[in-house]
Amino acid sequence: MKLATLNDGSRDGQLVVVSRDLSNAHYATGIANHLQQVLEDWNFYSPQLQDLYVALNHGKARHTFPFDACQCLAPLPRAYLLAVGDAYAKPGVVEAQPETLRLAFADVLQGACAPLTCSNDKLEPDFAASLAVVTGDVPPAATPTQALESVRLLLLASHTCYRAWQDQPTLAWQSQPSTSFSPVAVTPDELVWGGESAWAQGRLNLTLQCSVNGRKLGLCEAGSDMTASFGELIARLSQVRGLRCGSIVSTGEVGNLASSRGACSVAARRAQEATQHGKSKTPWLAQDDQLVIDMKGRDGQSVFGAITQDVHIGQQRAASPRST
Repeated sequence: MKLATLNDGSRDGQLVVVSRDLSNAHYATGIANHLQQVLEDWNFYSPQLQDLYVALNHGKARHTFPFDACQCLAPLPRAYLLAVGDAYAKPGVVEAQPETLRLAFADVLQGACAPLTCSNDKLEPDFAASLAVVTGDVPPAATPTQALESVRLLLLASHTCYRAWQDQPTLAWQSQPSTSFSPVAVTPDELVWGGESAWAQGRLNLTLQCSVNGRKLGLCEAGSDMTASFGELIARLSQVRGLRCGSIVSTGEVGNLASSRGACSVAARRAQEATQHGKSKTPWLAQDDQLVIDMKGRDGQSVFGAITQDVHIGQQRAASPRST
């Protein structure tokens, strides 16, 4: 099934079920109000949501409405934990360290159409397109197999990056101030086409597409060069303590060893250019740029809906939703 969270002015939003083709949605109010509630008792709520999803796809749901990704918050608007890995080896960039996971800000997670903001272009604003999963409870010292069983939902993520700060010891912790997510989160059983699943051994074998101002930046294969599966990433994260349901684990920037596939960040693109041509020519993100991140299924349709962000330099973020 596919789930999203509409912005109703509250911090946790309103849970909706979205049709497979992302054209229509239906409020989940009669079942659950928000996604964290579902994650807390997955075995109770998910079958009910699945029934609604089936009815929606067969045109039998009574109160459907057109789905608009820009009316959505992140599927999980705030999380107990957001951990970002380094799961990909990429040419021209520091060698991937799949055992490394860092904690990121998770108190306010951004929707797919929220602007990418930066106070000053000297901070070298950028993004890092990633895959992420939302987990159920994970026991301490889980094995990769146990960890993989905890995966409830998959989604796309775009980590805002200030590259000028990332190598400065006193500022690096602020170099990724926010994360935006695809409008829709998807259960693993949705990732099947022609009887074959694209979700295998904790990897999603589809192409992640990134563009800036309509120009292709990367068409990266998300499964082929992933040095650690989601099961391994989650297991490493659980070695000291377990994870609460509603934790989010990101791969970190997707990338391929073959530079012909392009890149999932401006920094990676610039590194490729420096290696191939001796200098970088792709500029950092600038005012009024538009960033689009998407992933198509084997039927050519968007799986998660696109992350579509306008870049705002020197402007303040919109006010946070009101407290409830």
